[in-house]
Amino acid sequence: MNTTALPQEPKRRSRLYYGWIIVILTFATLLVSAGIRSLPSILLVPFQEEFGWSRGGISSVISTGIFLYGLVGPFSAALLLRYGIRKVVIGALSVVAASLAVTPLMSSLWQFELLWGVVSGLATGMMANVLGVTVSNLWFVKRKGLIVGLLTASAATGQLLFLPLLASMTANFGWRYAIYTAVAGVLLVLVAIVIWMRNHPYDLSVAPYGSDEIVKPAVFKGNLFLAPLQSLRIATKSLTFWLLAGTFFFCGFSTNGLIGTHLIAACGDHGMLEVTAASLLALMGLFDLFGTTISGWLSDRFDSRWLLFWYYGLRGLSLLFLPYALDATPAMLLVFSVFYGLDWIATVPPTAKLAGQSFGKEQSGMIFGWIVVTHQIGASTAAYGAGVLRDWLGSYSQAFVIAGFTCFFASLMAIRIGRGMASKTRVTAQG
Repeated sequence: MNTTALPQEPKRRSRLYYGWIIVILTFATLLVSAGIRSLPSILLVPFQEEFGWSRGGISSVISTGIFLYGLVGPFSAALLLRYGIRKVVIGALSVVAASLAVTPLMSSLWQFELLWGVVSGLATGMMANVLGVTVSNLWFVKRKGLIVGLLTASAATGQLLFLPLLASMTANFGWRYAIYTAVAGVLLVLVAIVIWMRNHPYDLSVAPYGSDEIVKPAVFKGNLFLAPLQSLRIATKSLTFWLLAGTFFFCGFSTNGLIGTHLIAACGDHGMLEVTAASLLALMGLFDLFGTTISGWLSDRFDSRWLLFWYYGLRGLSLLFLPYALDATPAMLLVFSVFYGLDWIATVPPTAKLAGQSFGKEQSGMIFGWIVVTHQIGASTAAYGAGVLRDWLGSYSQAFVIAGFTCFFASLMAIRIGRGMASKTRVTAQG
């Protein structure tokens, strides 16, 4: 045993651990996926003007895409375990590129529903938070919280890079050129994945980061479609699951479903140019890059329940402030962007950690996938509901206030999550 372990030690110390390259590739994949998912917020007004579709009708397509993006998560976890990260990501990126490439040819709302609600929703869902959690579980023993935080922050970075660029291209050249630019970005990442992505440390005869033991990946057992459902059956017996799922529902309700989808349009209602509004979202992405990465670091050191309590409470305050900021000076919107941005996706690392502690390494990927489903149901509800409220009342203010109060409720739910339930849940899963 010693003769095989000793030669590998200097190898890991003298060279960059390949897991960090996997993190970079995963970051790039999630970044592009997030950029694609944020694109409809730029297209909402141009589609309304060019095709005459109502804001509620366009929002229904976005809502469908958000829902399917989340629903595919548990099954994505099973596919990642069965076929490996590389094949699944290559397939998903190829489908996204194809759906984007034919988007400029559409002329009816049902075509938009098919391409962006169904196809893009399912394909980008294969590259959602579950991918980041799977990579951290397979390649890292230490620094898991930091890795999940960093990969979650890729969504913010996607906004930071894509939104101002695509909004500017839409304003200056038309939305079709923005779509073609997005296709080029997807193809670039696809080439990198084909060349450098690996599925597991065992493929390179190295141990996971923080461990000295080279472990062969466990063979996935069970049906690809039944295994996630069986994990859900196990999870629903746990109060911890319902509390995590409930708080994540309100997380989605108050983030990508509401702000990510409608903030640009809300700013337009108050006379702000689309490019300027997109820059505000990008600024949020910049601060969320720091906020979510720091949240991952904090989740390695502090009680995740109380982190969630503060995250949701502060987010609720920022959303109650938003209607005032929209009616006030641009400086107030800047304050909102910084404050809200730091907290945007900071809830993911502590939620993922609590799921891992409660359900164990083998089940946590699929169960966290189901928790993400509730997140996307919340986001889907807000995406459609806010659009309908805007059509009815002529303002988004009511939607922002409702989301603010739901965040306060989520903060109270978070501290009810029991610290001592982890071992009990594992016993239930094993039984």
